[in-house]
Amino acid sequence: MPNIKSAKKRVKSNAKRATKNVLINSSMKTAIKNVEKSVKSGDKAKAEENLKTAIKRVDKAMSSGQVHKNKAARVKSRLTKMKNGME
Repeated sequence: MPNIKSAKKRVKSNAKRATKNVLINSSMKTAIKNVEKSVKSGDKAKAEENLKTAIKRVDKAMSSGQVHKNKAARVKSRLTKMKNGME
């Protein structure tokens, strides 16, 4: 446990930030999985809806610095390609 006041504050702020980071990352991954699942099931309307949500979550993760912009672009591209390739 830190003794210095600024170090105590840093512990609190790090914990708060870590919680936010986990929330952003897990919601992004869940949205991506939902798109993949709906594409496999063949439900076009559900896939379109899930794709919009996933793109929002990926963009949010990118803007907060959780994901590199190139990874965000790659993920969005793959998901869009997957959705457009549905029969």
